[in-house]
Amino acid sequence: MNATIISVINQKGGVGKTTTVINLATALAQKGKKILVIDLDPQGNATTGLGKSNNDEDKSIYNVLIGKMPIEKAIQQSNVPGLDLISSNVNLSGLEVETANDANRAFLLKEILLKKDKLHFDNYQNIFIDCPPSLSLLTVMSLVSANELLIPLQTEFFALEGITQLLKTIDRIKIKLNPSLVIRGVLLTMFDKRNKLSSQVDLEARKHFKDKVYKTVVPRNVRLSEAPSHGMPCLIYDKNCSGSKSYINLADEFLKQREQSIGSAA
Repeated sequence: MNATIISVINQKGGVGKTTTVINLATALAQKGKKILVIDLDPQGNATTGLGKSNNDEDKSIYNVLIGKMPIEKAIQQSNVPGLDLISSNVNLSGLEVETANDANRAFLLKEILLKKDKLHFDNYQNIFIDCPPSLSLLTVMSLVSANELLIPLQTEFFALEGITQLLKTIDRIKIKLNPSLVIRGVLLTMFDKRNKLSSQVDLEARKHFKDKVYKTVVPRNVRLSEAPSHGMPCLIYDKNCSGSKSYINLADEFLKQREQSIGSAA
């Protein structure tokens, strides 16, 4: 498969994971890239944020994971040209119990994505997985399936403490289940330049993660919070607001990273 699978992950809720998935995916699609979003959160916020229903009992990642539907049938077009979606719904929350006797369950999603006959994935440049805000089976599945991780980090008190636990989990997954997993980048979100704490977290994060932290920071922005209730990415809801501009800049930085890594591998 040619696509890079990127899990957007942080076990803490409310840090801007889904906002990042929706708006980065939209910005990349608007730059001519073919993108797939897999909503792996039972709350289904990426699904509704891209204008689809999270009550769809039929086309969902849950039905794909339990073997009820082939993955290609579950792919829906979003309202953004070039951006497709596999939706989620609340049924997904039962998966952990339903697969309790399956010793191989952490590999369920990976096996589906990597099947040799899945040639229709070859036209996607990136597949983004929106993870639930917990270190549950679904999150482990996404870590096992991913090539890279993008970690949104809220510029607030305790943000870096929470990330220590996440990094330990990532290390365990790398040792046991997915040795090639790498952190693509850390994105600082909800940045408030009037707040001294935001700048302190920014400094600490850059000290800790070095050049893994994106230069782009996502500000606190009302339009970013409003857009999902209208079922659309902020880049379509209000492309000129500061939140949208930051995700457009992030997409540029994201693409430059890819060029640099290809250049250094050549």
